[in-house]
Amino acid sequence: MSYVDLAFSALGSTLPLDHGYALYSAVSRVLGPDLHEQNGVGLFAIRGMRAGPNELHVRDGSHLRIRTPAVHIPALLALAGKRLDVEGHAVRLGPPRTYALVPATTLAARMVTIKGFQDPEAFLEAVHRQLEAMKVQGRAVVPQRPAGPHKGEATRRILRIKDKSVVGFGLLVTELSAEESLIVQEKGIGGRRHMGCGLFLPARARKE
Repeated sequence: MSYVDLAFSALGSTLPLDHGYALYSAVSRVLGPDLHEQNGVGLFAIRGMRAGPNELHVRDGSHLRIRTPAVHIPALLALAGKRLDVEGHAVRLGPPRTYALVPATTLAARMVTIKGFQDPEAFLEAVHRQLEAMKVQGRAVVPQRPAGPHKGEATRRILRIKDKSVVGFGLLVTELSAEESLIVQEKGIGGRRHMGCGLFLPARARKE
């Protein structure tokens, strides 16, 4: 099964900083129950400029990136031109561009969640078990915070789903062959990919 990324331009003013669940809900309202049933589809968080502790400025070049098996492209095209209500923040989607997955020796995910693992060391052990199950021999690392009051600590992140908080971590997977890199990008690690978790890009492309 071949995978691609669809990148819909996103026009708007602001978004909640933590908008993974809200974005999934907004997209689901457009696509209906089909989104939940489409295995392998993942929604990346919309990137922008941080405007405060809980807000993100949508900027020129911001987009909604969706990783999907190619077979689901026709259904996802229904998002083009639609207005999303993301917790009261309006975002208008433009037509998408299609990108092939690109292998890289190092991949990065903003947040990975594995149920039951909230300690960095135990989390990494669980990650390596998932890599082994995929027959991937790469090395997983939780990056440390480079500055601030928590400098040197593991990059821990929180995903809020209604009144529930889910703990996850930033993750790098290094020393990958081209084939392994594509496997990790297609399959992901952990759960909640509809909400932006467990999705990987080549490390150098994370800011795009």
